[in-house]
Amino acid sequence: MSVASVALSPALEELVNFPGIIGRFGLSLDDPILVFLTIAGSVIPKRVMESYSIASVKLRIQSIKGFFAKKHKLLYDCRELSQNDSQVRDYGLADGKLLHLVIRISDLQAISVRTAAGKEFELVVERSRNVGYVKQQIALKENELGIPRDHELTLDGEELDDQRLITDLCKKGEDVIHLLIRKSVEVRATPVGKDFEVFIEDVNHKHNVDGRRGNISPQAKPKEFFVDPVIVNPTIQLPLSLKELISSTLEGLEKGNGPIRSSDGSGGAYFMQDPSGHKYVSVFKPIDEEPLAVNNPHGQRVSVDGEGLKKGTRVGEGAIREVAAYILDYPMNGPRTFPHDQTGFAGVPPTAMVKCLHQDFNHPNGFSSSSENTKIGSLQMFVSNVGSCEDMGYKVFPVDQVHKISVLDIRLANADRHAGNILVSRNGLEGHMVLTPIDHGYCFPNKFEDCTFEWLYWPQAKEPYSSETLEYIKSLDSEQDIELLRFHGWEIPPSCARVLRISTMLLKKGSAKGLTPFSIGSIMCRKTLEKESVIEQIIHDAEAIVSPVTTEEEFINTVSTIMDNRLDQHAWN
Repeated sequence: MSVASVALSPALEELVNFPGIIGRFGLSLDDPILVFLTIAGSVIPKRVMESYSIASVKLRIQSIKGFFAKKHKLLYDCRELSQNDSQVRDYGLADGKLLHLVIRISDLQAISVRTAAGKEFELVVERSRNVGYVKQQIALKENELGIPRDHELTLDGEELDDQRLITDLCKKGEDVIHLLIRKSVEVRATPVGKDFEVFIEDVNHKHNVDGRRGNISPQAKPKEFFVDPVIVNPTIQLPLSLKELISSTLEGLEKGNGPIRSSDGSGGAYFMQDPSGHKYVSVFKPIDEEPLAVNNPHGQRVSVDGEGLKKGTRVGEGAIREVAAYILDYPMNGPRTFPHDQTGFAGVPPTAMVKCLHQDFNHPNGFSSSSENTKIGSLQMFVSNVGSCEDMGYKVFPVDQVHKISVLDIRLANADRHAGNILVSRNGLEGHMVLTPIDHGYCFPNKFEDCTFEWLYWPQAKEPYSSETLEYIKSLDSEQDIELLRFHGWEIPPSCARVLRISTMLLKKGSAKGLTPFSIGSIMCRKTLEKESVIEQIIHDAEAIVSPVTTEEEFINTVSTIMDNRLDQHAWN
């Protein structure tokens, strides 16, 4: 995957504000927003009217030189422009302001490989892979070339380091990367009597041709990596799935398979490899590399007031929310009794809070094997998939799979559910489709303002819940959830706990009255950026009735009464 950023350098920003620049680009003063796209090193100006919808802006971007991308994220003033139906003016954009765009261009890159002997062949790999992985694929494809560590790959005469990402080699926008492969060797002759004994050694690794090690320094380098669980409550035992997850992640690092940074998304996320280096086992998201955090790898400015990209979220709390979503994704029979392994109702992958040290994470101030470079974040099991929901038509998704995700999102007031963070897998001989929800760092907000559910517009959302799903919803208890999170070490802030109580109440009351996921979700989500959702109106009505010294229990009871009246109106309609 590749990321293109829509931003201006300080010099270009000054150029935009310089008198006469609008006319020089053929734009009139009536064009309120001037957006510059930086793609493959070129800067492209685009006209954007205040009346354009956000979806329209994204579509217009696709018209540039035949450019096409499936997923776009527009950012302005540290906030994502997530409401596609809203207009540009709704987000407060004005003349001379800058939009930043994060896009997913492609997951795959074609690579043309030529050996020193002139043999040519092609590979197709994920852009998030590194050069070391390409070497492994070359060895699997061409057995006679020998072991991967004996290969030297060059691009335009430059030798490529094993940790170099494929996406970093695509700066010129080529459709195909042309690599030259050769063996780097040194011929050494040693006199033996009247004859010579000839040795051929690898220059970099000092291997003999037969694979035996040459001279190695007796001083072994100290380990500069580790992965350890972060457990606040010592009475908690990790389930076997999480123990194996951490163990396999560590084994991959021990074999020299370092983290591979994902080029997708707006925060730092790293694919952790298994010992073979042929597959991913987990995804690590450090808290200091979250969107708008101090060490964000995409160069985003740090949040001034601590608020995240989504209203009601905080920078640096995404990891604990990822873990909390897994903890509260109960199986059908209720909360997990750790250390037992049970799949949750919605299928959130096993997730744990860990501390991890490795040089391949983002270390702007340099790396050393010390505690100050240790990262804390969420480690989630990697789920094998055939793509995400954005890669295929939504009509093929099973109703029950969409419904299970709707239950999770409504309950946790998810502010970032889009098709790109729902993975699609095929299980069993018959290939039954399974949807897996990921990316829950924007759940548990302290307000409902940015709640967005893409499944709301799918036909499956207008189908009624099954009796099995209704039984599961009926068993949910927000107070039990809050206590369980506290047991695991997260004292959820009071404002976030209030949202959890109200969202769970809405799900339970709405489903009991026969409302569909669409109806319930429509109560929670705003139709436009400026117009409050029904649930926000209910909360404001309750706040107008109760006194400032009212207890939380009394406030929730008032919300419940008002909600009953509103739901009766919805059910009637």
